[in-house]
Amino acid sequence: MGSIKKLAGETVIYGVSSIVGRFLNWWLVPYHMHIFPPGEYGIVTNLYSYVAFLLVFLTFGMETGFFRFATKDSDHQKIYSTSFLALLIFSLAFILLVYMFTGSIADFVECGGHNDFVQWLAIVVAIDSITSIPFANLRLQKRPIRFASLKMINIFFNIFFNIFFLSVCPALLKSNPNSIVRFIYYPEVGVGYVFLANLLSSVITLIMMIPDMRIIKLKIDRTVLKELIHYSFPILVVGLAGMVNQNVDKILIPKLVPESQKPMEQLGIYGANYKLAVVMNMFIQAFRYAFEPFIFSQQKNKDSKNTYAVVMNYFVILGLIIFLGISLFLDVFKLLVDSRYHSGLKIVPMVLMANLFLGIYYNLSLWYKLTDKTWFGAHIAVFGAVITLLANFILIPLMGYVGSAIGVLVCFILMTIVSYVFGQKYFHVNYDVKKMGIYFAVATVLYLASIYIHFDVKIWTLLLNICFFILFLSIVFIFEKEDLKRLIKPSFK
Repeated sequence: MGSIKKLAGETVIYGVSSIVGRFLNWWLVPYHMHIFPPGEYGIVTNLYSYVAFLLVFLTFGMETGFFRFATKDSDHQKIYSTSFLALLIFSLAFILLVYMFTGSIADFVECGGHNDFVQWLAIVVAIDSITSIPFANLRLQKRPIRFASLKMINIFFNIFFNIFFLSVCPALLKSNPNSIVRFIYYPEVGVGYVFLANLLSSVITLIMMIPDMRIIKLKIDRTVLKELIHYSFPILVVGLAGMVNQNVDKILIPKLVPESQKPMEQLGIYGANYKLAVVMNMFIQAFRYAFEPFIFSQQKNKDSKNTYAVVMNYFVILGLIIFLGISLFLDVFKLLVDSRYHSGLKIVPMVLMANLFLGIYYNLSLWYKLTDKTWFGAHIAVFGAVITLLANFILIPLMGYVGSAIGVLVCFILMTIVSYVFGQKYFHVNYDVKKMGIYFAVATVLYLASIYIHFDVKIWTLLLNICFFILFLSIVFIFEKEDLKRLIKPSFK
């Protein structure tokens, strides 16, 4: 249980930046809902979908490759320098390319001729790519506090600049049209200030990470680079396919929904409500930050497979608690959402469950990473991408953005099943599938019961859902009582 306690502790610290930080960032979603109509918010959703693809492409799967070789090679600095410089050169070339073809790119992504939006986001993507290896190095060095501090600072400035440009500046300009604010704030930029705020916060983070880059030697080891590329390329394929699964719907909705049905408005409603499920993503991201270096450090322990099984069990429990905690109380979350976006709340439970299965898939992916069979991960991810594309092309014209949510859920369930089947063949872990299946069944029944049982007085419905939530926690406690006692019991020397 000691290693699991350590993983849990590091996950909590990483959660300061990923869960707490992203939760603070999450408040920008209802904030933007109240400022922008769905059609304008659709631009934000659309462009950030492209950003997600580009970030995966520019990082080239190097983070995982860095972990793999930095833990195997005694010359850690050589791996660090080579991977960092490779991404630096790649990112600078990307910025140059974007600036050469800005106009054509802006037309393709349908951002209304705002070339500056494209250029700002190109720099954001490049900076995130450049800093990915220094951030990964902090994780490898077990420096979660430094990692979390930098992430929190980035989020703080992003929120600050959003509020400054979208609320403070308009208010100052309205009270005094001749104030100095008129030289830094231009109302016609509108939704573009969301991207500018992101750019400024990324630049500040880059500057603050300079001390973590000073130890880098300006030399690329060609042998190391070839090994990194060979190992990481399948991870890149996995990442790109994963972005298809998570973001291609937000790119396809404007192209597949007829103009008469206002595709950008549908995208804005879908994108905003999709982000309401971000609590699950926060949990998954915090877990991944700690779990990836953890699995490589544990692989030599004789009890490692049992540890992986226990970790999976608690991951599912916590994921289902998040699912029920949001799905049962959507009426409460509804109070935070502008009424123009209420029609999209019905997709939130589907997206939550889809993201939970995505987290399980990430958890299962240890088998192909530890056995160096990363191409299996690529094949599974491509399989998922094909499912997603088919579902979106078939369902979006019929059901609009609801079809996209269904497609995401089906995709991640099928990917999880396929990964589990192959993983048990090549790297057998005795997961307690029966017990986890019971948890899923109970959570699903409770959620469905909450849909069909309603009272005229809303407070009674709320109290019933609270009872459902407590019932689930009680069932978990009954099953996990002994393990929980061992897990939380302090160790004495």
